[in-house]
Amino acid sequence: MALRFDGKVAIVTGAGGGLGKTYAVELAKRGCKVVVNDLGGDRHGTSSSSSMADKVVQEIKAAGGQAVANYDSVEFGDKIVKTAIDNFGRIDIVINNAGILRDVSLLKMTELDWDLIFKVHVKGAYAVTKAAWPYMRDQKYGRIVVTSSNAGVHGNFGQANYAAAKSALIGFANSLAQEGAKYNILANTLVPTAGSRLTETVMPQNLVDALKPEYVTPMVTYMVHDSFEESGKVFEAGAGWYGTIQYYKSKGKVISHATADDIAKNWSTITNMNGAEFIGTITEQGARLVSILEEHESSSGNGSATGGASGGAFPSNIKSSALFQEMADGVKADPNAVKQLKAIVLYVITDGKNELGKFTLDFKSANPSVYLGDVQNGEKPNATVTVADSDFVDIAAGKLNAQKAFMGGKLKVKGNVMLLQKLQTLLEKAKKSKL
Repeated sequence: MALRFDGKVAIVTGAGGGLGKTYAVELAKRGCKVVVNDLGGDRHGTSSSSSMADKVVQEIKAAGGQAVANYDSVEFGDKIVKTAIDNFGRIDIVINNAGILRDVSLLKMTELDWDLIFKVHVKGAYAVTKAAWPYMRDQKYGRIVVTSSNAGVHGNFGQANYAAAKSALIGFANSLAQEGAKYNILANTLVPTAGSRLTETVMPQNLVDALKPEYVTPMVTYMVHDSFEESGKVFEAGAGWYGTIQYYKSKGKVISHATADDIAKNWSTITNMNGAEFIGTITEQGARLVSILEEHESSSGNGSATGGASGGAFPSNIKSSALFQEMADGVKADPNAVKQLKAIVLYVITDGKNELGKFTLDFKSANPSVYLGDVQNGEKPNATVTVADSDFVDIAAGKLNAQKAFMGGKLKVKGNVMLLQKLQTLLEKAKKSKL
């Protein structure tokens, strides 16, 4: 059965020609109502015209489809979204495709060359997506695609500005995927290779002619369909080939108290990609760091140290004791890393119902410490966290999302909630623990 888009409304930016035009026309053929956005400028972003968008709309209507033109620059995303709402009453799909080129080597690059690229590619995707987001959130449905490039993945001579912007969009989409998950808003990145007015400056003409935009269109069409379930991923299409790009990390080597000389000595092991591990999310990276810290602990034989003031050894019957021990060791090794926090956080660890123990992170005193027990010296905690032992371990291992745990009542916080975010950032910088 053909994938249909009846009742759906899409915005396609930069849809006056090339890839964007093929997306708009194909979606309209499949029943989607389309806002054809195009400023009508040249590939350098220095002019404008309504004719490009109008021609695509006329083509869609002539084929029996529904479409409306919009001529605003993507930096005015609210106006583009307003066109969709005023004409069709909703917005379901945003394909951020608009782009320009200002190719020049770094030495000759001007501030305008840099700023225009980011204004169109990054600010444009942000502006259109942000304007559409409230509607998607309220209706609990959305499909968002941002357009990256092989230059954004690999870099390219004379395209430092373009490559940097295209790389930024990958992180943008990956973050949107996490923020939109609970609202059924999916966000993904497309890396297309197609002949267009942008690629003709970096490809020979015969290759531009062979790489038809239509070869990319099927991938995008599926990515924005309601049956599509992937989010926070990078997909690639070109020349009739379709695939995905993922991130892998070498196994590397744990070296406690490493020096530059140690790094040089072990460089071949550090960079060896045999047995490389796929890292799909930042929570998986957090779990990986916890595992690395356990290796440090094991190699140093420092499993029985106590943390901070007179709290005594962390109890072995509480699984998360190991996490607090890692924090204690880290603070002891580098107390300056947490002094800027100037706060006290109390953790109340339970078995799901009853209290098992309390752990205090005292980063307010002159000698920062992590210790077993309630807050001492008459001080009061700036934040108190109550969480089940197993849930806290799962959060640290990346098996349980901290935000979801908080929203679901598994992670209860009294006091300064934002303090925990600052604490997490500091500990991650110091590579100590994932809260």
